[in-house]
Amino acid sequence: MRRAVCPGSFDPITNGHLDIIERASKLYDVVHVAVLINRNKQGLFTVEERIALIEETCGHYGNIEVESHSGLLVDFCRDRGIPAIIKGLRAVSDFDYELQMAQMNHGLTGVETLFVPTSPTYSFLSSSLVKEVASYGGDVSHLLPQAVHGRLVERIAERAAQ
Repeated sequence: MRRAVCPGSFDPITNGHLDIIERASKLYDVVHVAVLINRNKQGLFTVEERIALIEETCGHYGNIEVESHSGLLVDFCRDRGIPAIIKGLRAVSDFDYELQMAQMNHGLTGVETLFVPTSPTYSFLSSSLVKEVASYGGDVSHLLPQAVHGRLVERIAERAAQ
């Protein structure tokens, strides 16, 4: 069985993330979506909320498994027998960092990293940018799955009311 992992913080999942996950789901029998926990960052959504949003938006692919992970991604891969990491690249600046990570990961465990160029439609898109624009009232509905957009608007309103 061909397995790969698409890692990220997914806070929240965007159409750019979905583009990469969907494309990976067509190439692999099982795609693990690893919601990486960064203890140094306070997310807008909890890890459990992110997992639920990913399951809701990716469930129709039929071969996606979503779970959280803290620590080294290569440990996640080793524990599950996953030989490949799928990373979307938006720009040359992404490549500089991701190449170093890929080389380190391969050196540690032999896990391969495959780079997938992001669709030009989403080449500028990041969760951070979406959250910032939305927090100022900008329309980001075309950049997120409908359910995710609804939760984002609710969460921003909740935070503003506090």
